Amino acid sequence: MSIAAKLPSVLIANRGEIACRVIRTAQRLGLRTIAVHSDADAEALFVQMADEAWRIGPAPARESYLDAQTILAVAKEAGAACIHPGYGFLSENAEFAEACAAAGIVFVGPPASAIRAMGLKDAAKALVEKAGVPVVPGYHGSRQEPDFLAAEAGRIGYPVLIKAVAGGGGKGMKKVDRPEDFADALASAQREAGNAFGDTRVLVEKYVLSPRHVEIQVFADGHGNVVHLYERDCSLQRRHQKVIEEAPAPGMTAQVRAAMGKAATEAARAVGYVGAGTVEFIADGRDGLREDGFWFMEMNTRLQVEHPVTEAITGLDLVELQLRVAAGEPLGFGQDGVRADGHAVEARLYAEDPEKGFLPSTGKLWALQFPHGEGIRIDTGVEAGDSVTPFYDPMIAKVIAHGADRAQALDRLAAALGATVVAGPRTNLAFLKALAEAEGFRAGALDTGFIDRNMAALGAEPQPLDAAAIAAAALQLEEDRQLAGLLAAAERVDGEALSPWLHADAFSLMPRPPLGLPLTVDGERVEARIEWHEEQARVSLPGHPLGEGEHEVMLAQAEPGTYLALHRGRQSAVSLFDPFAVDLDAAADGGGVVKAPMHGKLVALFVQQGDSVAKGQRLAIVEAMKMEHVLTAPRDGTVTELGAKPGAQVAEGAKVVVLGE
Repeated sequence: MSIAAKLPSVLIANRGEIACRVIRTAQRLGLRTIAVHSDADAEALFVQMADEAWRIGPAPARESYLDAQTILAVAKEAGAACIHPGYGFLSENAEFAEACAAAGIVFVGPPASAIRAMGLKDAAKALVEKAGVPVVPGYHGSRQEPDFLAAEAGRIGYPVLIKAVAGGGGKGMKKVDRPEDFADALASAQREAGNAFGDTRVLVEKYVLSPRHVEIQVFADGHGNVVHLYERDCSLQRRHQKVIEEAPAPGMTAQVRAAMGKAATEAARAVGYVGAGTVEFIADGRDGLREDGFWFMEMNTRLQVEHPVTEAITGLDLVELQLRVAAGEPLGFGQDGVRADGHAVEARLYAEDPEKGFLPSTGKLWALQFPHGEGIRIDTGVEAGDSVTPFYDPMIAKVIAHGADRAQALDRLAAALGATVVAGPRTNLAFLKALAEAEGFRAGALDTGFIDRNMAALGAEPQPLDAAAIAAAALQLEEDRQLAGLLAAAERVDGEALSPWLHADAFSLMPRPPLGLPLTVDGERVEARIEWHEEQARVSLPGHPLGEGEHEVMLAQAEPGTYLALHRGRQSAVSLFDPFAVDLDAAADGGGVVKAPMHGKLVALFVQQGDSVAKGQRLAIVEAMKMEHVLTAPRDGTVTELGAKPGAQVAEGAKVVVLGE
């Protein structure tokens, strides 16, 4: 009997690239696919791909993708045989899994008891420790008083890591190096945890020096079979969020793999696990991976974002396995049947600005192109013309490369990133390419602090203006201006046809003096100079040497009169300077206007009108995409104006605090 006969339809309780990923496999297997979407996603790619789509609410996730009651009601009305939760949202919600079972709908995931057992980090650590799995030293109890937790941190010894009991993805996680920083870090971690997971509880652990994040992909069926599908190394992280993942782990030996694999499968067996899961370990990377040098961190009871690298080396479709196990089928293979071929690496392409502290970036995707080549896979949920909104995770795509060995996989990844085109929101494209080419990373000298130690070398700091990109855009803007003038002249000739010699190149037939062209580049005033030599235009930017690479610039037109110049993974927004568009308040404030760096929610305001503040003092916190961003005073001054109240939504660039002398 085919799987479609057992589970004829699947509702995907998710959005974006993972919804697209599940839909592709489900349709290949013959299942009817049912999408659910918020108002913000009404025209999204996954909605177009599904056989049918249902609205579940407005844009905020709490009113749509986290609304279990509405999703279940849609599943019943649509006749869904099963629900695939993807990752995030309701994927690790035990109550939702139970509600599915009560409604007679198969939940494509582990039983609620396993989700509940592994969903809280403190209880999970106690459980696996009983099963003989090593755990990181720390406080995993139930007491949450700030003074008590601070005392526990002192007992454990700094540095420590505060971690949300109920979540993952780096949310609610803070490294603390000094006792005096503990209270603020705890409060921030609890706010993030409450916003992301509805649970403010945390635990405190010893921060392992030179830590490597190595995880084991496990799979179990309902017939007692449990296997692991090798490991993934996810050590390249920023703010505890994975950036690049790979499989197998560099430097992994058969002995350490066997020990980790045994610990992971024992953890799965301890909770009666069924389906796909990932057991995450922290390893001491100072002396290489060792059998006695790794500790259990947590188990994610769902499919992971980075599952494609496991698929690449094993040749297995993990979503298909999930659906088959959910339909009651056995895995069909044992541990001896799992084989790994070559090496795979994945990079997460995000709408964020590495040059501005990786602030999330939103807006329309004016251009989006991905390469196609041997060993390259692209998982995305957007296409050109779509928008990255402030409501959800800002991932644009996952770029996956597979090769015969690690060097080839990294070469292919770097080449694929170099051939990727994104115009609109700022992205981490150049940063990812620099990572893939970084000597230390390629040599296998990696731990979770690698990115933080190499920020400058990776381009994750303010960069000088990209003169080559600006020059290309300036030339195009001048050509546009000439053409507009010619067309306007033609319209004044009483409707007569345009003279055959009047065209965009007409001015090249007569001598032209050098031209000064005032521009606005990413909000900054820049003066370009155009000179013509033998009908060939040359652009210079006083004070900004052009260097090389003009031929590599790609231009994408955004709003009329604005070009997005793309050059080596960076983007410059270039337009003709408009003196009437200048923000006079901002220009005259002497650096005293503190603005929201992105669209988000003002969750905390630490000052009042009339307060005196010092440079660097915390003024406010803006939360966007479930992460907190602290706003600090750019200089000494007095608070003369507050632009918003706590709890209010603020737009990117909105005034939050104004400082006077």
